[in-house]
Amino acid sequence: MLTIGELASYAGVTVRAVRHYHAKGLLPEPERDHSGYRRYGAGAVVELIKIRTLAEAGVPLARVRELLQADEEEFAAAIADIDRRLRAEIRERQRHRERIARLAAGDSLALPLEVVEFLDRLRALGVDERIVQVERDGWIPLAAHSPEGVPVWMARKREQIADPQLIDFYLTLGQALDWNADDPRLVELADKMAAYITRMADEQGEDYVDDADIEPPFAKLLDTLAFDTAPPARRLIELLEKRGWTGWTRLERVDPTRGAAERHRG
Repeated sequence: MLTIGELASYAGVTVRAVRHYHAKGLLPEPERDHSGYRRYGAGAVVELIKIRTLAEAGVPLARVRELLQADEEEFAAAIADIDRRLRAEIRERQRHRERIARLAAGDSLALPLEVVEFLDRLRALGVDERIVQVERDGWIPLAAHSPEGVPVWMARKREQIADPQLIDFYLTLGQALDWNADDPRLVELADKMAAYITRMADEQGEDYVDDADIEPPFAKLLDTLAFDTAPPARRLIELLEKRGWTGWTRLERVDPTRGAAERHRG
């Protein structure tokens, strides 16, 4: 007859584990002898080793009793089912590990991989990190709000940044962050951007320059986010409106005289 400590030692588990298996109903708990101790027979060692082996193999304790009582066919079927569940858990954990690894890059938090790759491409082209951050901060709510639109928008973005003139605008915008609102270079930049946007719209269609199907209130939210991060952008939009275009997130063609008339009436 064995004490609980001897039983645990022979089976290769802890006394605490034996008591846990008692509590789960997996291992019968013997009555105390006249000395007040619980004594176990040799069979308890065999049962405990079976329990330990199943538990170490990843079998949930809730199913250990079932397997201990199963015949050969039932045992094989139950093991196959547990194996399928474990493989699914492994795949899920692997996906978690991949996401954690991407999070180490910083931009991957709350952003699809294709957007992260786009931001990395901007950096590789020499775009100021502050402009990259403006892009990133805009894409986070956009991707959360309309994830189904991201692949289409990204395909258009990749096509657009292949144009050296557009990249030149990105580079100049980075410099513009250090300009004040009255800097004449903003006027020059607005002239160039308006001419470029107009040419693209005339050649490719207005959908080419405004392909983001975003409702106006949400577009306004994204615009505000950009203006708060890059204050010169607000002044640049005002200048663009005088040249026939308005919006940051959504570019729209407007009548340049409309804004002037409204400001005059105000």
